[in-house]
Amino acid sequence: MYYCCGITDKGIMPHNEDAFLIDRSVNDSGTFQKMTSCPFTVAVSDGVSGENSGEFASRMCLEYIRDMDFSQNTDMERSLMEVHRRLAQYSFENPDMNNMQATLCGLFFGSDDSIKVFNVGDSRLYRFRGGRIRQISRDQSLVQLLYEEGAITLEQRRTHARRNIIFPVFGSLSAEPEIDIIELGAMQYGDILLLCTDGLSDYISAVDMEEILELPKKLPERLEMMVRKALENGCTDNITVTAVVYYNRPV
Repeated sequence: MYYCCGITDKGIMPHNEDAFLIDRSVNDSGTFQKMTSCPFTVAVSDGVSGENSGEFASRMCLEYIRDMDFSQNTDMERSLMEVHRRLAQYSFENPDMNNMQATLCGLFFGSDDSIKVFNVGDSRLYRFRGGRIRQISRDQSLVQLLYEEGAITLEQRRTHARRNIIFPVFGSLSAEPEIDIIELGAMQYGDILLLCTDGLSDYISAVDMEEILELPKKLPERLEMMVRKALENGCTDNITVTAVVYYNRPV
């Protein structure tokens, strides 16, 4: 069994362009938690700032994912590209939603406990293991490219003026996204897999995440502490974070 929980908060923004999926439930406000078994999917999505109807795009993206019949044999890239095309087609046919776009970062847990990671954009997956947190996904962004080329440092990547420039994401009418697929080994007892939008990762450090996740508190309380920390650090974006733990009871 797996324990999953998530929280999404509009922060200081007037509305929430983030959403998250846990198993069959898509949420764009508040907190949700569930015990579940394989197969299931967990994901977060962030409506791209500056594009039309970001809040609609993120929710629709996750609803498409929820309704897909994934299995270990699914061609994940092909299925996810279909999600992109459906979003793009919808926005093309509805002028009020023109060019609505969304990031996506998620996990599919197969019936054999295998885990597939899928990612487009700059929402992130982290794994907390043995007291240390490690980013698993790769940001599809300009600053990540500059960092990999050695043009900027890790600290400059966090504070760069162009850190919000990302590569094509779901729903883009100008170009198809590049979908990153990673085969992740099975979870170990005590692991926490953490998915979040950039409203969290841009405003809370890995050290802060580690310190909070080490606390002897229930997992929803620790996620709420992360959200509060991001807001205290000046977050000007929506914040969403979900977590999966391989346990037989809520923690």
